[in-house]
Amino acid sequence: MTEIGIVMEPVPRCSAEMASLIEQMGFDMVLCPDTQNLSADPYGQLSLIANATSTLKMGTGVTHPVTREAAVTASAMASLQEESSGRAICGIGRGDSSAAHIGKKQATTEELRDYVLRVQSYLRGESLDVGTMKSPIRWIDPDIIKPVPMDIACTGPKTIAMACDVAERVTFAVGSAPERMSWAMNTALDHINQTGRERDDFKIGAYVNLICDPDEKKAIAMARMLTGLVAHFTAMKKAPTDHLPDRQKEITAKLKSGYDMKNHSSEKGEHLELIDDEFIDWFSIAGPPQKCVDRLGELMELGLDYVYLLGGSPVAEPRDARLRAMVNQTEIFAKEVLPSFK
Repeated sequence: MTEIGIVMEPVPRCSAEMASLIEQMGFDMVLCPDTQNLSADPYGQLSLIANATSTLKMGTGVTHPVTREAAVTASAMASLQEESSGRAICGIGRGDSSAAHIGKKQATTEELRDYVLRVQSYLRGESLDVGTMKSPIRWIDPDIIKPVPMDIACTGPKTIAMACDVAERVTFAVGSAPERMSWAMNTALDHINQTGRERDDFKIGAYVNLICDPDEKKAIAMARMLTGLVAHFTAMKKAPTDHLPDRQKEITAKLKSGYDMKNHSSEKGEHLELIDDEFIDWFSIAGPPQKCVDRLGELMELGLDYVYLLGGSPVAEPRDARLRAMVNQTEIFAKEVLPSFK
C-alpha cells in the first residue's frame, strides 16, 4: 500500500498540534522544510511532533549539505530517531532557497552524494577521517538507535541516478504530470538495471503538488505558487533540459532568468505571472476530489511506494493561521480522496 504524507511548514506553538490532526486524518508521514531564512528551524518542531503523535513518521523535507556539517545532521537525526522511537526520515536535497538566501551556492550532485555517505557512516556508528584525526559521534549506538533512512529529493537524471546508488529512499521532485513522473521512474529503473541494485533494496516516492477543492478555479489559483516553486527546480543553473517535454521547456527557459528567489514559496513572487492556468493544470493536481483520485491514482500505478503532498493554504499570513488553513484545506483530501488509497 502506498504511504501518503504531508509537507508542512514548521511553526512554533502550532506544528505539534497540526501534526496530531494530520495523524488523526489518516496520513502516514509529515515533513518540514529546512530553510532558515523562510521558516523556523525544523528539528525542534519535529521533536515536539514526535511527542504529540504515535504512528506518524517525520523528518526534513528537505535539509541539505550547505548549512550543516554532516556530523551535525547525523546527530540531529539520531536524536529525532530516538525521540520518536524509530519514526525519523532524513529528507535531503542539494539546497535551494536556504543556500540562496545566505549568498551560497547549492551543493553539486557529487557533493550531495559524499555528504549522504558521511551521514550514513555516522549513523552506523563509524568513525570518519577528518584531517589527521578520527571523527566518531560517540553517543550514537546503531544497536540502540536504528540508522535513519536517507531520502534524497531529485529532479534531474544525474541526481536520480546518484540517489538510486546510495539512498534508502529516492524521491522525485518533478511535478505531478504523468509524463514527467513516468520519465523519472523509467530513469531510475533503467539505472538500477545497469548497476545491479535490486528494486526492493530501496523505496521510490515523489513530491506531488496537489490542491483538493470542489472549486477547480480556486484549486488552480492556490496551486500557482507551488507550481512555480517545483518547476523552478528544472531551471537551476547548469540543470539539463534536453529531457524535458516541450511544454515545460518554455516555462523553464523563462524561470532561468525570471525566478523571483527573494519571494520563493511566497504568493508575492513576480515569476508567478509567467505561469498560466493550463500549465498549472498539467504540472500539478488541482481540482475536485474525483479529479484528485484519478490523477493521483495514475501516478501511483507507476509503482510509487509513497507520496508527499505539497498542498496550499488560502491564508497568506500570519504563519500559524497559514498552517492551520493548510491543514484545514487538506481535510477535504483526507475525507474524500484518501479512503480510495487506504
